[in-house]
Amino acid sequence: MLGTQLNPAQYLKRCAEVFDTLDVSQLEGLADDIYSAYEQGRFVFLIGNGGSGSNCSHFCEDLGKSTLDRKDFTNDSVKRLKVLSLTDNTPYILAWGNDEGFDRVFVEQLKNFASPGDVLIAISGSGNSPNILNAVEWANRHNLVTWGITGYSGGKLKPMGKKNLHVPLDDMGMVESVHLVAFHWILNDIHGRINKVGRYAVK
Repeated sequence: MLGTQLNPAQYLKRCAEVFDTLDVSQLEGLADDIYSAYEQGRFVFLIGNGGSGSNCSHFCEDLGKSTLDRKDFTNDSVKRLKVLSLTDNTPYILAWGNDEGFDRVFVEQLKNFASPGDVLIAISGSGNSPNILNAVEWANRHNLVTWGITGYSGGKLKPMGKKNLHVPLDDMGMVESVHLVAFHWILNDIHGRINKVGRYAVK
């Protein structure tokens, strides 16, 4: 944990430095795939553990609500993004974890909900969580669009995901913070495209 060695200014400076190492085409690519899912009526699923699980919940809420324009909140005819965080389905997680093992808690949910062409966003700072890897392996075999959102070296997830957003930093807290900042840009980008107010607006 770098924060044990750095004062606040140094810690924030180190966080800022990692942004310059990111491949911004990866952020744009993830935004493109989520927007395509919106256009095609596909589902977007998010999975993760611990802090990455919290990022799943946050990103899911943002994508589900904040892609809408406020004037459309009560308009039942407005198209909405289909997005679901599988980290928040507590009864499913407890049932599968108790009966079959924690490594099955995500893949078994996908078997209930997912269809070919849906998007799976798998977040793992280490890239080595068995429940994440099992879900991505299944999703690849069933023709989902898979994204690995990783830190550190990327672990097993980085080459396993069909696409990747990688933060090359060996500190879990910083990795999770950078992931969340990236997710907020993606939210803004998709909101702009859906509501024709951003850089992708129809002229």
